[in-house]
Amino acid sequence: MTDRQLIINSNGSETRIALLEKDRVAEIFIERRDERGIVGNIYLGTVMRVLPGMQAAFVDIGTERTAFLYGGDVLDPEMVTEQRLDGNTSGIEDLNPDELRERSNRQRKPIEKLLREGQQVLVQVAKEPLGTKGARVTMFLSVPGRFLVIMPDFTHIGISRRIEDPELRQSLTELVKAFKPDDIGVIVRTAAANIDTAHLEKDLKFLLKTWRQIDSKKRRQEAPSLLYQDLDIALKTTRDLYADDIEKIVVDDHSLHEELKKFLTATIPGAAKRLELYTDDKPIFDVYGIELDISRALSSKIDLPSGGYLVIDQTEALTSFDINTGKYVGKGNAHETILKTNLEAVKKIVSQLRIRNIGGIIVIDFIDMERPEDRETVYNALQEELKSDKARTNVLRISELGLVQMTRKRTAESLERRLMTPCGHCQGRGRVRSITTETFDLIREIRRCAVMTGQKSLTVKLRDDIHDHLLGHEGELLQQVIEKLDLKIDFKPASLKTEMLHEAAFEVILN
Repeated sequence: MTDRQLIINSNGSETRIALLEKDRVAEIFIERRDERGIVGNIYLGTVMRVLPGMQAAFVDIGTERTAFLYGGDVLDPEMVTEQRLDGNTSGIEDLNPDELRERSNRQRKPIEKLLREGQQVLVQVAKEPLGTKGARVTMFLSVPGRFLVIMPDFTHIGISRRIEDPELRQSLTELVKAFKPDDIGVIVRTAAANIDTAHLEKDLKFLLKTWRQIDSKKRRQEAPSLLYQDLDIALKTTRDLYADDIEKIVVDDHSLHEELKKFLTATIPGAAKRLELYTDDKPIFDVYGIELDISRALSSKIDLPSGGYLVIDQTEALTSFDINTGKYVGKGNAHETILKTNLEAVKKIVSQLRIRNIGGIIVIDFIDMERPEDRETVYNALQEELKSDKARTNVLRISELGLVQMTRKRTAESLERRLMTPCGHCQGRGRVRSITTETFDLIREIRRCAVMTGQKSLTVKLRDDIHDHLLGHEGELLQQVIEKLDLKIDFKPASLKTEMLHEAAFEVILN
């Protein structure tokens, strides 16, 4: 594992965090005061609609849009009772909330048997609202700490899959079993691998206190209401990403520095010693070269070391990566050139997945490889690179066409969607109408207005580039229209600062 750094920039209204690995940006986290994330929050909500045909429900949790509750995320009270009576607290390999839900779903009842409209339910946000969709919620609750995660509706003990040593896994299972309550499920996080028992017990004590407060609020409040709010982005990211290989945590805001210092002192032994306050006048993200990496992460084209490049296209349904050799022609044969380009692309792709926080369906179009052993080499390289990614991924093997289909768990909007907005000129299509197209449309609109109204005098507001093209390249055509319809046209310049609609290149006005 390489030395890593957390660089935190905050101005009170926006907090940005960069995880650096080998002095290069690996991940970016951004939260704005008016757009604070809600993943991890626990709400008392009201079921608004149950949709048997979709095996889903909509739940009012007090946010702008109702939350979406998939049938597989609905907790069956009878199954909870059965597993509590069973009293099984043995360790389960690779236990996590997603897999607990999947195991419970094998015998789940139809959603209409478990929920009814108007029913109050306790739910936790699993995914942020994305685009026009509301948040996705689950009834499988979990409260995370630094070393442990508790699951109030289960009794099992689980160990992080990143702890691979069988003896250590068994040791941690027995250790936690000795001091955890019988009616609470516990997941041991990776950070607990070499931590003293006292710190684990302290973490569990804090989590149990937090859960009792949530349970108490639930009994006193009416839906919809927020019962538990996860830490803000600075504390949460530090809690989740901190490890022994974190060389330092640098923050440029004094109040946040003090808050982090208290948090680290209370939760992570020895971590406060690695916290630094940045006081220089030069912006901290400029000093570490992070602003440049953010700009690159918003580009659709990424250069590869040898001269090839990636083209990245994010759509509503999926994200595609297209690899091209570009100006790289190689020194050996074509197989070697293609293989080298694809292997370089693998590193960049995984890097961009993390930096841009791309989730959902992903399609990678590698340069075609004729030899099966080359496809296997690239596939294995992709799997190896993905080990550095904490997000869950599922990767299918490379097809004969050179395509890889994969999924990456998405819990929040990508960097592009968080920092960018659809273009007001092209309505998010990414392309605008050409000057020639706009010119011909204008001539047709002039003809249309004159014929339909009988008007002989028109005023045309238009952009300078359209005006030049109209009078230059299409001057003869315009003159023919003017003479045929006996028109008088007054041309006036127009910019986006005028009353014209942003998407319009011209406007024809009747005099």
